[in-house]
Amino acid sequence: QVQLVESGGGLVQAGGSLRLSCAASGRTFSSYALGWFRQAPGKEREFVAAINWSGGSTYYADFVKGRFTISRDNAKNSVYLSMNSLKPEDTAVYYCAAKRTFLSIATRREYDYWGQGTQVTVSS
Repeated sequence: QVQLVESGGGLVQAGGSLRLSCAASGRTFSSYALGWFRQAPGKEREFVAAINWSGGSTYYADFVKGRFTISRDNAKNSVYLSMNSLKPEDTAVYYCAAKRTFLSIATRREYDYWGQGTQVTVSS
């Protein structure tokens, strides 16, 4: 069992930066692949970024490449999403999620555990 709690969301101006954190509980955290998803009002939840169990492999949605960076610290049971050059269209609730493998890492239904989300609002 893995429990996930996101933090770090807030209001930022376009062009600004935020760093989201996701703290996990559970002894097997380091064995899970982790992903970030987001959901804007009226839209489906979409994949943003993912990282494998060791941090050695990452994968990004095209619309965040070069702007967002995912990382993890297994000693702290945490995963992070550093977001730069934010745009108003990045406004959404951001969710952290965990799954056992790196296969189908961008597929929402493949994830086993989800956090409650943190709101990110980017003003123009």
